[in-house]
Amino acid sequence: MPTRESKVPAPRFAEERQRAIENQLNEAGRVEVAALAVAYKVSEDSIRRDLQALAARGLVQKTHGGAIALQPGALPMSQRLEVQTDAKDAIASAAAARVESSQSLFIDSGSTALAFARALCGPGAPRPLSVFTASLDVALLMSAQAHVTLRVAGGEWSPSTRALLGDIAVDEARRWRADWAFIGACAVHPRLGLSASDARDALLKRAMLDGSGQRVLMCDSTKFGTIQPHAVAGLDQIDHVISDSAPKWLRDAVTVEKVHGGPNAAGGARR
Repeated sequence: MPTRESKVPAPRFAEERQRAIENQLNEAGRVEVAALAVAYKVSEDSIRRDLQALAARGLVQKTHGGAIALQPGALPMSQRLEVQTDAKDAIASAAAARVESSQSLFIDSGSTALAFARALCGPGAPRPLSVFTASLDVALLMSAQAHVTLRVAGGEWSPSTRALLGDIAVDEARRWRADWAFIGACAVHPRLGLSASDARDALLKRAMLDGSGQRVLMCDSTKFGTIQPHAVAGLDQIDHVISDSAPKWLRDAVTVEKVHGGPNAAGGARR
């Protein structure tokens, strides 16, 4: 957080200030209204409006006198759709650029996977394709596409992930093989790897990874350094990561493609 002695100027505009507060929340886990008002030289009402804006994006939970960070990976799908939308679109665009005609794909559930499916429905997208998914939203998108062979996992409906999960879905996934697995993660930790908030979701992700030739993690920066209860895979079981951030611990473990900016602005260096 900036201090009175800091040589770094305080953010002048609300969006800049909110990004700075979001970064502090990611590092410290909580913030206080009074301290932020002093640090950024604005009124406490301005800080409360900043926290309200972050809460509306599903990034924080407001508390008396401040806010605590939320882990987007544990939020319901309806709220995750509003978090880091530009980053997810850029990640999706970069992931879709890897796909070639006549390939087979596992597509995970989740907001980034849905953005990826949309990218595969755009003009000039490769065809034909074979797609296996447990996501209802991804399946609905792909069902309207010509020259896409669609396989939808059976199983138990999960309102929070909007996917079909459970033993049936895992068994079906284990019987299929694909060129690519494009998956998301609720949390990514430098030592503990990928984890999920739902045990059934974790098992299905694992089955998709096991049955694919190339394994791609599509993940925005809000998931890094966090942990959810159910193990999915170690970083050594991922071939590529596409993200809007590339911390050193991630680059040391796996090939990372960093994307920048808003929709269709994929690019950047790979390890």
